[in-house]
Amino acid sequence: MVNSKLIGKKAEDMAVTYLKRKGYRVIERNYSNKIGEIDIIAFEGGQLVFIEVKARKSSAYGLPMESVNYRKQMKLRQVAQSYLKQHEMPEASCRFDVVSIILNENQSDIQLIKNAF
Repeated sequence: MVNSKLIGKKAEDMAVTYLKRKGYRVIERNYSNKIGEIDIIAFEGGQLVFIEVKARKSSAYGLPMESVNYRKQMKLRQVAQSYLKQHEMPEASCRFDVVSIILNENQSDIQLIKNAF
């Protein structure tokens, strides 16, 4: 369990660095409420972006992004709605991105899926 938490933390740190290089302005990490958690919240291109980070050690069991299924998407939408309400931003233009990371020992592969769902 500890190993997967370390992998998740490393992946999120990598994602933040990657997103900043792409022009994202990160405003919050690991936002959580009673519904769930959003890994990264940022501004990019005039939009508020809710970002889910998924990482795996290999693609043997599918790509990390494939684990953001319909059920996970619905949960993320609910958490995002709660965030918007809490921060009094009901009219904010927003979208959902996914950062998919394969963490190999030799190199890492990062993929950004804008407006993923």
